[in-house]
Amino acid sequence: MRHRMHALCSYFAMFPESFAEHWLSKLTAPGDTVLDPFCGRGTLPFQALLMGREAIGCDTNPVAYCISRAKTNAPSKRAVLARINQLEESFEADRIVGEQLSELPIFFKHAYHKHTLMQLVYLRNTLRHRATIVDGMIAALILGSLHGETDRSENYFSNQMPHTISTKPDYSVRFWKERQQRAPKRDVFGILRRQLDYRYVEKPPAGRASIFNTDMRNLPRLKSKFNSPIRCVVTSPPYFDVTNYAEDQWLRLWFLGGPPQPRKQQFSQDDRHSDVNQYWTMLADMWRMLSLVLDKKSDIVIRIGATRLAPEQLVSGLHAVSKVASRRVRLVDSHVSEIVKRQTEAFRPGSRGCRVEVDCHFRLI
Repeated sequence: MRHRMHALCSYFAMFPESFAEHWLSKLTAPGDTVLDPFCGRGTLPFQALLMGREAIGCDTNPVAYCISRAKTNAPSKRAVLARINQLEESFEADRIVGEQLSELPIFFKHAYHKHTLMQLVYLRNTLRHRATIVDGMIAALILGSLHGETDRSENYFSNQMPHTISTKPDYSVRFWKERQQRAPKRDVFGILRRQLDYRYVEKPPAGRASIFNTDMRNLPRLKSKFNSPIRCVVTSPPYFDVTNYAEDQWLRLWFLGGPPQPRKQQFSQDDRHSDVNQYWTMLADMWRMLSLVLDKKSDIVIRIGATRLAPEQLVSGLHAVSKVASRRVRLVDSHVSEIVKRQTEAFRPGSRGCRVEVDCHFRLI
């Protein structure tokens, strides 16, 4: 049975837990330490904990950090419920929150019922998701319900939207007006309790992962914080010219303290490149970093994709830039697979998008 914490928050461009489970079973043993330097929503670190491994993950995206840290360092259900109750008791639709609503762009008026938006703004002001794991879990639960297909589920707070990405403000408002769609009135606290019950049907793993909100290039500086040698990496770097999280996750970024509109390259320039040379430079930096933090004879599995590069170009390019590593890198195997159920079809029907993925298994000697 799939652990329900895996789907704590749906995320665009993520690999399934079956991918992580396959390679962890093949390349590691219980007690080994594994790393994902582009951890996204934390699938690899969480699956590693479920399988008795130690796990390290990092990501520049604050949304990814919040989700990954929550699911791999889960507090007790009792503590989270007590905090939700406390927050609800202290919530007041007061003058300060009302003033903040008036300052938000018109998008928010159409995206959320006024009462729901008051609760969200209050929680945005109050939660300290980086300071405590309890607030971190509540923030992650909110991110998972912040927007979605309201016609399919009552667990989403927003007007009709995709649940994997935040559509652009102008497009969204036009979409809702043309279809005369109004935001439903949702009780954020009630939905949080339901989601808490659902996610905690199974106990979270006993172990704890080390999750860092940083660029992967900084991992060598954090090496002293690692408890044991890293012998395996399973990761999926940003695909070439496919997605930009500062745009696609802008609404979740807003809830975590960001601006109330999309901002390109606000956090990192590595999540989408239109210049292929810059893209390979980023992956060359990845190889330099891995050669500094990994143990001897380590395995590295990389899933990668692109809209404008053929599979053979991805394999040869990955192997070529590995030459910058301070140690020898050997390509063990590679495999190309078609993306059958493309996430972009849900909100961009007929788009070209990324149609194949390449899995490469390397060994660092």
